[in-house]
Amino acid sequence: MNTEAKHEALQGSINGKLTFPEVVGILVKAGVESYFADLVRGTETFYLGGGDTHVETMALPSMGVSEDFSHSGIVGAIRAAQADQIRYPEFLKRATAAGIVAYWAFLTGKKVIYFGRKGDFHVEEFPRPTS
Repeated sequence: MNTEAKHEALQGSINGKLTFPEVVGILVKAGVESYFADLVRGTETFYLGGGDTHVETMALPSMGVSEDFSHSGIVGAIRAAQADQIRYPEFLKRATAAGIVAYWAFLTGKKVIYFGRKGDFHVEEFPRPTS
């Protein structure tokens, strides 16, 4: 298992150097089907096609998670990231302020599910290419 690619993608995100599409490209090339980011524990678990997993620790600043889920808050953070107006560090601040405790990115399924503290969730499909 190539753990270096997973580490590179995570660190590039946390340092605000990589966009989400760049991270997806690195991870797909490394055989990652999905990954689960636990924002409370500060871990990211990568799931590969053959059933292997790899866990990385996310070096995150201490962030409290709002008790209340804000659908408009998480959608606003997603849209700003998609427009490259913000990068991952700011996205995390906005996501936790919107009550997001974790998210699961399904790279092969092309969607991300964001989870709130009380079972609320938001499903975001990857943007479709414009033609």
